[in-house]
Amino acid sequence: MRYSFFIFLLVIALLDGLAHWYLYARLFRDPDWPAWVRRAGAVALVGLAIFLPLGMFLARALDRRWAEPIAYGAYAYMGTLFYLLTILLSVDLVRMLSSGAQSVWAMLMRHPAEELLEPERRDLLKAGAVGAGVATLGLAGAALRSGLSEVEVKEVEVKLSRLPSALSGLSLVQLTDVHVGPTIGKHFIDRIVEQTNRTRPDAVVITGDLVDGSVERLREHVAPLAKLSARYGVYFVTGNHEYYSGVGPWEEELRRLGIKVLRNERVELGDAAKIDLGGVDDHTSAGMAPGHGPTVDRIIAGRDPERELVLLAHQPRDIVLAEKAGAGLQISGHTHGGQLWPFTGLVGLVQPYVAGLSRHDEHTQIYVSRGTGYWGPPMRLLAPSEITKIVLT
Repeated sequence: MRYSFFIFLLVIALLDGLAHWYLYARLFRDPDWPAWVRRAGAVALVGLAIFLPLGMFLARALDRRWAEPIAYGAYAYMGTLFYLLTILLSVDLVRMLSSGAQSVWAMLMRHPAEELLEPERRDLLKAGAVGAGVATLGLAGAALRSGLSEVEVKEVEVKLSRLPSALSGLSLVQLTDVHVGPTIGKHFIDRIVEQTNRTRPDAVVITGDLVDGSVERLREHVAPLAKLSARYGVYFVTGNHEYYSGVGPWEEELRRLGIKVLRNERVELGDAAKIDLGGVDDHTSAGMAPGHGPTVDRIIAGRDPERELVLLAHQPRDIVLAEKAGAGLQISGHTHGGQLWPFTGLVGLVQPYVAGLSRHDEHTQIYVSRGTGYWGPPMRLLAPSEITKIVLT
């Protein structure tokens, strides 16, 4: 275990160092700025390379009064670094492809390719470094503004063929991927609880990744969840981050707050007319805690197949379980809708659905929320956070 953790730290340190060395080469060394500018850039980048992992560690080790501003700084820089690297690497890729195409064309035409004179090349690199910096500040600023803005309630209508007419209009309000932790705390939870209760939900469903930290550290910050009010109750399924944060104590704490934790089981919602609500453990939970792992065996056992079933599963890739259980709808999170465009494309390589309502097959639909909070950088771009009011008809 210690050896694996050491290897993990070594890999992180190596990637951190390589990223900042690349930034120095592209922004300061290659453009051949005056010596004092190169030295200042080197010092700044060394400092930032140290601050990023150190800030993330201190955000979880210090008292929250000191940890919160450090966490905001470290994670905001992480998001800014992502955009700066993305822009520079994209420019370098285009430049390499263009250079290769010019070389091939010159070879076919049997004349030497035109080369930039060294002063022209340096001027071009300087302009590129300045342009990348300006573009990064613009994207990072827009992402920060979106990430820190008020969470909006998004209403989605889902038509289910087996829904009893008496339950048409039943509302399930979804909270997911809140990530209570170094930069998200009690004030944020107070706000989303108030917004959720204003929607007058029939049930509230929390689809995982609620916390990033231990019960001891975050108990007071999740406490407002006890004020959630819904006709048929509040339900929770685990996400992968609960397993990093101590899933057993968190299950106990949520039950203490009046929240029903669904562990590969189902409950009934309704009065005379009813539907089934099922919930499964996170997709990656097998082996992370004794007895955990997603399965629908107990959800299926003894269930009336003519009754509508809504399945809560943190990750969209558990849609195969919804299909097996005969669910009309799966409600998921995990993806954050990509959170920071263009990261959305990479998320789509891992998860079959990234955001919004989709039809999986003739019988099963899936709704994937972009998330109520954020992970890491307090930033979102083209993927605003949401509290989702799902209205079944």
